[in-house]
Formats: sequence, structure tokens, C-alpha cells
Amino acid sequence: MALKSTIIKAQLSLSDMDRHLYQDFNLTLAQHPSENDQRLMIRLLAYALNACEGLEFTKGLSADDEPELWHKNYSDEIELWVELGLPDEKRLKKACNKSKQVMLYTYGENNQAIWWQKHQPKLYEFKNLSIYSLDFAATQALSGLVDRNISLTITIQDGDVWVSSDSVNIEIKPVQLM
Repeated sequence: MALKSTIIKAQLSLSDMDRHLYQDFNLTLAQHPSENDQRLMIRLLAYALNACEGLEFTKGLSADDEPELWHKNYSDEIELWVELGLPDEKRLKKACNKSKQVMLYTYGENNQAIWWQKHQPKLYEFKNLSIYSLDFAATQALSGLVDRNISLTITIQDGDVWVSSDSVNIEIKPVQLM
């Protein structure tokens, strides 16, 4: 019998001073059985960093042809495609061909620099691709916040992100690679 996804309810109070966006979100995420807590929280972080009307979680790990998040316009065209991790060049090329804008958030311990060095020359040809590196220790700290019901305050200012719960404050500084 296949394992079922765990349903996570998240309440986000977002203050994005860079984009002048101040909004509360009630989100439902499905955590795939093979998805660790760190990756789940990075999906939530990516949502906050790209929050806009119509942004939604996709099937994620359950579907090879979909990103983690996307925003589609009223004509069902993909405006924003959000990827996580260290995907291969073919997946990013596909994303760039299907969407007006692609955001990639890389994470992981000791392997981001190797991935970047290997793929960097080819990725510059994708003009609609932006890549941000997330610090391993900071994203690992986020995994400690996972619960069936998560309540977070996320503040973004000058590109820096502060994620706060009742008991923990975590600073994340996404580094733009391109």
C-alpha cells in the first residue's frame, strides 16, 4: 500500500517591504512521503518570496512536468515557474520555454557550488531565469518549524528574510547567482 501525503496547514503573515506587500495567507501543503521537512519549508519560503495573486502549489514531487509553484494568467499561460533544488539543464530549459519567468532556489550541503560550477556557463543563455542560493544551515533551521499547523511571520527587507514563530527567529539571506 502506498504512503499518503501529510497535510500541513500554514498561516503566514507576510510583510514584504521590498515589494510593499503586506498580507496574511492560509495555505494547505501536501508533504509527499519522500519530501523531508527542510524541502517543505523551502517550498513555503519560496511561496513567501514570490507571493502574488494566483500563485499556487502544484503536485510537485508527484508530477515530473510541473514546478513546485506556479502562477498562471487567465489564458492559462505560465507567468512564473518556481523550481527548488539542483535540477539538470534540460529541466530548466523546459521551464524557460514554458514560462515567462523562472525562479530557482538552490539548497543543500556542500553540493550547490559544484552544481553551479558545472551548469553556470549553459544557464546564462536563459534570459528569463533567476537563481538564488539558500544557505544550508538556515534552511536546516527552518525544518525545526514543521508541524501539522504552522504559524509564521515572514518579513522581507533589502532581500533578507526573517522567519519567526512563537519561539524561533531565523534569518535567511538568499544569494542571487544570476
